[in-house]
Amino acid sequence: MKSFIIKRLLFGVVVLFFVILVTFIITRVVPSDPAQKWVGARATAEQLEQATIELGLDKPVYIQFGKYIEDIFRGNLGKSLRSRQPVIEELKTYLPPTIELVIISTIAAIFIGIPLGVASAIKKDKLLDHFSRFTSIGAVSLPVFWVALFLQLIFYSSLKILPLGGQLGIKTELIYQVPDITGFLIFDCLISANWPVLKDALLHMVLPGITIALYPIGLVARMTRSALLEILNEEYIVAAKSYGLPNRLVVWRYAVKNSLGPTITVVTLAIGYSLVNTFLIEAIYSWPGIGSYIAISVTSLDYPAIMGVTIFSTIAYVVLNLIADIVIALDPRVRL
Repeated sequence: MKSFIIKRLLFGVVVLFFVILVTFIITRVVPSDPAQKWVGARATAEQLEQATIELGLDKPVYIQFGKYIEDIFRGNLGKSLRSRQPVIEELKTYLPPTIELVIISTIAAIFIGIPLGVASAIKKDKLLDHFSRFTSIGAVSLPVFWVALFLQLIFYSSLKILPLGGQLGIKTELIYQVPDITGFLIFDCLISANWPVLKDALLHMVLPGITIALYPIGLVARMTRSALLEILNEEYIVAAKSYGLPNRLVVWRYAVKNSLGPTITVVTLAIGYSLVNTFLIEAIYSWPGIGSYIAISVTSLDYPAIMGVTIFSTIAYVVLNLIADIVIALDPRVRL
């Protein structure tokens, strides 16, 4: 197991290096002038030259890349061309809201997707199976921006039971003191026992959470159904049923447990996808997360910020894949 983990980590480092290399080259190929963005549109020629030297743009590209790799090892991702703040500090600000949203959405996807997939496999080719397959395919296929706008139309505009967007309501921010201990609002409200702010934060999380959860729900349901249909035909399942064991026990105790390997892989990939691909959802719901940060950085060609988000997303995928591999490897039937 130890050698397996080391190999996967080394492979992850190689992947990270090539992702950084490709992204770095692309940011240098795209027509733009980082020095001009750094000093502003009305800067003099002397200021522009000074900015070019300060940003290291006067050096060859391979030297710039080497310096960037060196800075990464020191925990320095550079400064944003737009805000002139360290990218690492901005990531610390924007990441917690997205992580909270993705974690809660993933938990919901697991508790909805797995039972949906199990029910579909047990009732294969029956009405429940058709409904489950229709629901899971629709959850994966529907455009997220359409779902977000539709939910806002129904639950905010028509029913008026859920807020339109944002992480907190203006009234809550004015009346109550919003805790800021770790940056994770839900966790901060819990440890500070700030129940009014917690209630408002959870209400604001419902619509974006549902929108993000739809995609992993469909994936988990489809993967669970596919894996379970194969396992239900295995000899040990047939034998367990022939012994007179209750069908519920056979399915949930033996079959579902052995079908979780592919599901775990799908869940981890869905988490990685959601972490950095929520810009449309966060833009619609005015959610102050990493998706909004990515959208602003891309539209303003903020190269250091784009590189910082790329590095974070790559590390997230590598770590999540490693966790999935380790969980699957705990199964004694799997050879490393």
